[in-house]
Amino acid sequence: MKIASLSSEKRGETDRLLSQLAGNLQAEGHQLAGIVKDESYEGTAANGCDMRVRVLSSGNIIQITQNLGAGSDACRLDPSAITEAVRQVEAEPLDGVELFVLNKFGPEECAGRGFCAVIGQAIETGIPVLVGVGLASREKFEAFAGGLAEALPDEETALKAWCQEAMY
Repeated sequence: MKIASLSSEKRGETDRLLSQLAGNLQAEGHQLAGIVKDESYEGTAANGCDMRVRVLSSGNIIQITQNLGAGSDACRLDPSAITEAVRQVEAEPLDGVELFVLNKFGPEECAGRGFCAVIGQAIETGIPVLVGVGLASREKFEAFAGGLAEALPDEETALKAWCQEAMY
């Protein structure tokens, strides 16, 4: 089982690193599945929670946050959009996929939903998995991974090296 996590204390760094890594690997011809943050989108929410994700297998872009109005500091994640992202990822066959990437092991995954099933499928078929994990989700992710996930530093060369080793 090859599973690794990436966490960074620098705001937005995990998303940036995973998006850049996925883009570089796809440009090299590698087949990926999962989602990463769409780094080309500039959100408008003052708290930074305004996000689109890119489905790696299709390139589809999904707005996963909703506008709750000026002054709102509540969680803007749109449950129906998250469900749609999961549906799109699960609908694509894993045949030929070399790496599964998930931008964030979040509340849905902590509750055993979201991308948990497709991560399990990837692991069962021998596809390496790389997941962004925030501090709030660390304990639940470790339990999900059975303590077998390797924690990677928030450094491009280390991520690339892990992926190259895991994919071959």
